[in-house]
Amino acid sequence: MRKLQYYLLALAAAASLTGCTEYQRVLKNPDPDVKLEFARRAFEEKRYAQASTVLADIGQQLRGTEKAEEALYLLALSYYENKDYLNSGVCFKQYYQRYPKGKYTELARFYSGYGYYLESPDPQLDQTDTMKAIEELQGFIDYFPRSDRVNIAQNAIFELQDKLTLKQLQNAQLYYNLGFFMTNNNYESAIVVAQNAIKDYPYSRYKEDLEMIILKSRYQEAKASIEERKADRYREVLDEYYSFINNYPDSPMREEADRISKIASSYVGD
Repeated sequence: MRKLQYYLLALAAAASLTGCTEYQRVLKNPDPDVKLEFARRAFEEKRYAQASTVLADIGQQLRGTEKAEEALYLLALSYYENKDYLNSGVCFKQYYQRYPKGKYTELARFYSGYGYYLESPDPQLDQTDTMKAIEELQGFIDYFPRSDRVNIAQNAIFELQDKLTLKQLQNAQLYYNLGFFMTNNNYESAIVVAQNAIKDYPYSRYKEDLEMIILKSRYQEAKASIEERKADRYREVLDEYYSFINNYPDSPMREEADRISKIASSYVGD
């Protein structure tokens, strides 16, 4: 049994060495057709890094030929399968812009967006790739509304929008926590951020939390206002309260909302 294992390992090592030797020879070969054929086999054998390196090398040589379309798409797909989603996104976009009615245009538009979706970082980080993903996936849906990948793309967009909303929620919560720090009215900033997030992403699962931040911020502003303005401020609080409970009558935050309403009502009167 042990001899068999050694034999199989030796075969694998030999195959790997042979593959690397062939790869080095192909890199030095000036014939783009030889390189394209090698890239096809490398891709099929899941040697995506080798395939992408060779294909990137012959892109200009094949430009304007019948094989250019396949080579560009295969390059993009090699990057994608190697989890290099940023380069794959660039190449997929080049493909569908260059070949708007090409053989692989539907797939190129989908993978362009889905790669950025897979690359999308945590909410606290820069969300440039998240925005690119939404833009590319929405473009895919617009161009191919009957594609069997539309549901996948739409669900990915919803998830990405939730991520952007969560980032805004975190920003609003930060402003709320700062309160009147350094004499600034950070509660008003929390309200503006939350309202913009609700406007931009009205179907987000974080909408309830955003509306609660608005209610609590209005309450904190009312508490801190001068006596002459308290009644008006607390009326604004009650407006937010009724909007909140109408939208979320069974909210787990209902008890806190009711407590705020009771205090506000005592200032407003009948």
